[in-house]
Amino acid sequence: MSEDKAKRPRRPATELVHGGTLRSQFGEMSEAMFLTQGFAYDSAEAAEARFKGEDPGFIYSRFSNPTVFMFEERIRQLEGAAAARATASGMAAVTAALMCMLKAGDHVVAAKALFSSCLYVVEDLLPRFGVQSTLVDGTDLNQWRDAVRPNTKAFFLESPTNPTLEVIDIAEVARIAHEAGALLIVDNVFATPIWQQPIKLGADVVVYSATKHIDGQGRVLGGVILSADEAYVNDHLHNFLRQTGPTLSAFNAWVLLKGLETLDIRVRRQTESAAKIADAIASHPKIAKLIYPGRPDHPQADVVKKQMGAGSTMMAFEIDGGKDAAFRVATALEIITISNNLGDAKSLITHPSTTTHQRLSEEARLGFGITPGMLRLSIGLEDPDDLIEDLRLALDKA
Repeated sequence: MSEDKAKRPRRPATELVHGGTLRSQFGEMSEAMFLTQGFAYDSAEAAEARFKGEDPGFIYSRFSNPTVFMFEERIRQLEGAAAARATASGMAAVTAALMCMLKAGDHVVAAKALFSSCLYVVEDLLPRFGVQSTLVDGTDLNQWRDAVRPNTKAFFLESPTNPTLEVIDIAEVARIAHEAGALLIVDNVFATPIWQQPIKLGADVVVYSATKHIDGQGRVLGGVILSADEAYVNDHLHNFLRQTGPTLSAFNAWVLLKGLETLDIRVRRQTESAAKIADAIASHPKIAKLIYPGRPDHPQADVVKKQMGAGSTMMAFEIDGGKDAAFRVATALEIITISNNLGDAKSLITHPSTTTHQRLSEEARLGFGITPGMLRLSIGLEDPDDLIEDLRLALDKA
């Protein structure tokens, strides 16, 4: 390949197929899976140079691996990040992104509408190590400003949020964070890199559960941390991952590489279906409220329009009749499967109050907008008309 071709910018769909590809001496088309723990050196001097960082090759698969590197590089190029590191799961990514840069005496400001496990990290885990936190209404910019302390080092948010699909103004929160000398870390799982690029909006760090849309077929766990600043990775993240070992396996990285190849096609189709389904069921008499970021009645529709390329593959709706009615709807579905995963090729539904957020008190759930009648729906690749029929028949039984 000529130097000019190598430097020519490529569009996202092309990067998802070709970005970061390495080929061995055999010239394989499908990325090679390097199932190896360690790597050989030609001499003791070569090993020394590798460990000293004078030779950029691989040392040990807990630190880095060629297949994992290809996954990191592909999503880095898609995201427009300076550096990326993969992890064994999405929660490993969230935990490492925060803990690698924080120390006792530091303070974190986070949006209160978070996935339950993320709340655990912020509210329970970090304080054990002397890091205090303040939870705010992420949609209220004044609360972000008022929560800042002299020792605030990081802001953390999801947008859209899980499961209430609030959309937070990333650019404005980034501005507040930077004025305070803090980094903004954004969990971008629900939007996916297809519809939202937090780094372009001012975020410093982006995390994904690659288990979701990136895999897209319910096969493997994985996570990834991307940074706009190489110093964050070099000075904090790289050594934390190297020493603590939340390593993504080469096999899972290979599966995720295959998932990236079809991410653009899948997410676009799923989003089109989600928008059609949301419009079709929003007025059903058994639905008290439907939340979908692509609709004009979304509470933050103006922010959605400003920072997202389209809605989401996700929606949430509240069933009139509370938990019992929500259970009847979920159980009556024939095509849509009850499961707490999301971003799958198969449509999935879950009852957050008794699954993903059951650890929280009822008071806390209600404070986050998670009611007993709420269901979270992840739209898959089935025909949307079949899904609409499935939902209508189930709603009639509520």
